[in-house]
Amino acid sequence: MSKAVRFDEYGGIGVLRVMDVPLPEPAEGEVLVQVKAAGINPGEAKIREGLLHDRWPATFPSGQGSDLAGIVVRVGAGAEGFAPGDEVVGFTNRRASHAEYVIADAGELTPKPAGVPWEVAGALFVAGTTAYAAVRAVSLTPGDTVVVSAAAGGVGSLAVQLARRAGAEVIGIAGPANHAWLASHGVKPVAYGAGLADRLRKEADHIDAFIDTHGDGYVKLALDLGVDPARIDTVIDFAAAQEFGVKTEGNASAGSVEVVAELASLVAEGELEVPIAAVFPLDEVRAAFEGLEKGHTRGKIVLLP
Repeated sequence: MSKAVRFDEYGGIGVLRVMDVPLPEPAEGEVLVQVKAAGINPGEAKIREGLLHDRWPATFPSGQGSDLAGIVVRVGAGAEGFAPGDEVVGFTNRRASHAEYVIADAGELTPKPAGVPWEVAGALFVAGTTAYAAVRAVSLTPGDTVVVSAAAGGVGSLAVQLARRAGAEVIGIAGPANHAWLASHGVKPVAYGAGLADRLRKEADHIDAFIDTHGDGYVKLALDLGVDPARIDTVIDFAAAQEFGVKTEGNASAGSVEVVAELASLVAEGELEVPIAAVFPLDEVRAAFEGLEKGHTRGKIVLLP
């Protein structure tokens, strides 16, 4: 037996429980991984609450989690390229990584570079591939100015760094507590709240692109600032995207194991920082989500089974 997070109905943090489940067995093309770290994400909280039922419905009892890093335990027939003892990073699309052991398709895993800490590797997939896709969606070129909302959050903290690597001037919207971190990464910090539009106009004569990782009116703000809808990407405000015709390409569905491998290499080379806000043991999954749902965290919260 092994431990895994489960919930039997939609609801708040209280529906989460850690229970004993049978140790999964890998089928053809699958790999059994002992999970060393698994990131948690806002989308998982929204799925658990039933807020995304129309888009991503849950079936009960449901597990949760897609980010993962760990050690290969067993390999199914045809799962080439992996052997027991291999350290891997990747994901699972089975809502199952918040557990001691997880089954992943071989194509969802890539070797973990030796220099990448477990908690960073386990936090990389959703936030990393989302940030990667969002930056790609707004077609940055050297000299462009891009604004990123929630610029110190799990996705935003990576998006600002990737945008800088694309040669753009980056303005990051964040609370004052995160301004020094943003500045240290070459990002111009701007505080959110009343008067934000005026503050952004003072920072840049022209804003070429906008990446929204927060929602709550930022798409409309980008339009009011004169940004072309084709160069606005939101990873969260699907209603605004439908209303105004902006992009939603920054969703993790645009991610791939090749992108995970590229991001992990950047981390190993010291070219990308993945801030870790907090780590929790699996048994404290409720506390982990309490921290996530309070907001204002810098980077990622991670479970260490």
